Amino acid sequence: MKGCDRPLSEAYDVALLDLDGVVYVGRRPVPGAAESLGKARAAGQRLAFVTNNASRTPSAVAALLSDVGVPASAEDVVTSAQAAARLIAERVPAGSRVLVVGGTGLRQALYAEGLRPVSTASERPAAVVQGFAPGISYDLISEGAQAVGGGALFVGSNADLTIPGGGARPNPGNGALLRVITSSTGVEPIIAGKPERPLHQESVRRTGARRPLVVGDRLDTDIEGARNGGADSLLVFTGVTDHLQVLTAPPDRRPSFLAPDLAGLLVAHPEPVRDGEGHHCRGWTARADGGAIGLTGSGDPYDGLRTLASAAWESDAPRPAEALTGALDTLGLAYH
Repeated sequence: MKGCDRPLSEAYDVALLDLDGVVYVGRRPVPGAAESLGKARAAGQRLAFVTNNASRTPSAVAALLSDVGVPASAEDVVTSAQAAARLIAERVPAGSRVLVVGGTGLRQALYAEGLRPVSTASERPAAVVQGFAPGISYDLISEGAQAVGGGALFVGSNADLTIPGGGARPNPGNGALLRVITSSTGVEPIIAGKPERPLHQESVRRTGARRPLVVGDRLDTDIEGARNGGADSLLVFTGVTDHLQVLTAPPDRRPSFLAPDLAGLLVAHPEPVRDGEGHHCRGWTARADGGAIGLTGSGDPYDGLRTLASAAWESDAPRPAEALTGALDTLGLAYH
């Protein structure tokens, strides 16, 4: 758990922001997100919107952002499709054919890299790229499998096993669909999207960021991706991760900063300190009490959460959930 003595919007030149669960949920704006991002921009921080969704073009993503009150252009958006296209362009000859198991976002990204999208294995593509798109057919997946089985480079835009669904349970994501080709060919894809490094590198390259801050709501994509890219990260709790999950995260999924929402960009973040009495942050103190961690004090509950995280993360071995729930109850913070 790091500290920052000035607002994050002043300390980091570019915020690399996840979208769903951070700026909006589905097509509904996260309350306060647009206002917070406007203030971060006014403070001089540049914003880039980084998504594992390969189905939408940057223009379509920018339009959705504008609809939820966040002005954006296509140049402000970086997608896993763009990262996948660059990854392929670096490995095959210029102008090569690439079989697309996906949608418009992937095709547009390939054209931008000077590659030729195709749809059948008979066209002898040098590579196959797969990204989620509604309506992907069995026939198209079969063409991809034929090409990969014949030796074509196999690239996946991202490996998310699930995506948000319209009901109580998530729907299969691109990672689940990639397994069809892998299972039938024995070939594992190279992954471009979070948490792998290509999308982070593409984001830094396009923005020219010197000190980027990754902002997200998911430990397994946003935060792990920041760690893999050597960047600091801010976890917000407007999406899928709850307070207990972050406290029990393994080392490669632990964020640098915590905040309830994007207003966390606009404030300084106190750093917890450790002494012989325990872990302290402003008015809170966390101490090991047998197998559990006890928390005492008062003040901002997120200062308490930072204190608790400092204590929980002292060891590389994740703390068991039952050792932390009592402290979270003290803070009044939700968990599943």
